Amino acid sequence: MFLGVIVWTLYMVAGKQYVEMMYAKEYADFLAGHASNITSLKKFIANYIFIGHVADICQIVLYLLATMSIVDLLNTNGCFDFISEWIRTRNSKRLLWMVAFITYVMSANLDNLTTALMMFVIMRQLLPDSRFRMYYGAVIVIAVNAGGCLTVIGDVSTLMLWVKGAVTPSNFSGAMFGPSIVSLIIPTYLISRKLPEQIPIDTKRIRYRGDDTTLTRWQRILMLFVGIGGLWFIPTFHNLTKLPPFVGALCVLALFGVVNELCNRRLIRSEQPFFRPTPRFMQTESIQTILFVIGVCMAISAIQETGALHAAALWCDRYLHNIYLYSLILGGISAFLDNVTLVLTSISMYDVVEVPEKISAMADISYFQSFALNGQYWQLVAYSGGVGGSLLSIGSMAGYALMKGENVSIWWYLRHITGKVLLGWLAGLGVYFFIDLFIR
Repeated sequence: MFLGVIVWTLYMVAGKQYVEMMYAKEYADFLAGHASNITSLKKFIANYIFIGHVADICQIVLYLLATMSIVDLLNTNGCFDFISEWIRTRNSKRLLWMVAFITYVMSANLDNLTTALMMFVIMRQLLPDSRFRMYYGAVIVIAVNAGGCLTVIGDVSTLMLWVKGAVTPSNFSGAMFGPSIVSLIIPTYLISRKLPEQIPIDTKRIRYRGDDTTLTRWQRILMLFVGIGGLWFIPTFHNLTKLPPFVGALCVLALFGVVNELCNRRLIRSEQPFFRPTPRFMQTESIQTILFVIGVCMAISAIQETGALHAAALWCDRYLHNIYLYSLILGGISAFLDNVTLVLTSISMYDVVEVPEKISAMADISYFQSFALNGQYWQLVAYSGGVGGSLLSIGSMAGYALMKGENVSIWWYLRHITGKVLLGWLAGLGVYFFIDLFIR
């Protein structure tokens, strides 16, 4: 947040050369024949340049607020209690695979960090031994990052691709399914070999405290179906109305709120509390996620207005000129820096090439086709940025949550997890290359 404010303040102070270089005609129309001065320049930057980026950021923030509210309502009504019931087993490998795939599916439809935090809570309640929780927590990090790049609603970065108009939901999920599932299966299998056949689990049930939901099983299933099904409906709503995705998310939230009121109508009229409080750390992490996204988007938008990202794109076109090589570099850097920041920066470097005639007029047609709608560049950036964030525990917000929750050190993660994630990531890239070369 501080960085985002600072860079825009610097742009406001030294933005004259950038305005004259990139917005000469628009600024002349704004002046309407009057002489340029510091006041008019600042007004133009604030009202014509900055406000446009604010609108783009608001789309993301409103979408996150709506989806996080849906997840919060599902949690307060006990709709995720089925998970702890399904996975209660002493067989370590069966438990690991169930945790991996449940987390993968949930993260493809819900917020990544929220999914990770919920699964961490379930593991803490189920596994008393912290040594095993570290391995299961690492699989949760791998699964949320792999599942996040499966759908356009699974991660902030893939959501940005959709909002930008670079990908369509069905095409993106079809292209990402093979690589993402391979990047999950390989490290999960390798980690399962390090676990014993049986592990101790906590068999004690949590007693009713007076603030738990009293919904029946079918009511919870109904709410889960409406909540998750509503999130799936958002891409269809966008295609039908052409309105931004956050409008569909708000619509789903409103309808879901009505279902929540109907299911809890008896308790609403009584004096008995019916909402169990959301864990405080989940609330804090959700707020921090939104503030983090706002700050990152503000900083990247200011850098974009200086032309630095365009210059970086030209350098990549000249010296790299290979989207697979770029994705390898991006994935490697994502292990050390936050993957969301890197993916959003990569997305901002290029525009979507929409007109086929523009592509045919370019020198290297096959290369620049990668930047068209549903091009390979957008898909590989999302995949390598997301999965690459699992290479180290500091590469994603879910990894940071694991470090704080289970006291996992970077060295432990590097020794026990990084190599396995690396194999899965490279194998997923191989699957994507094979499909792109021989099947498409």
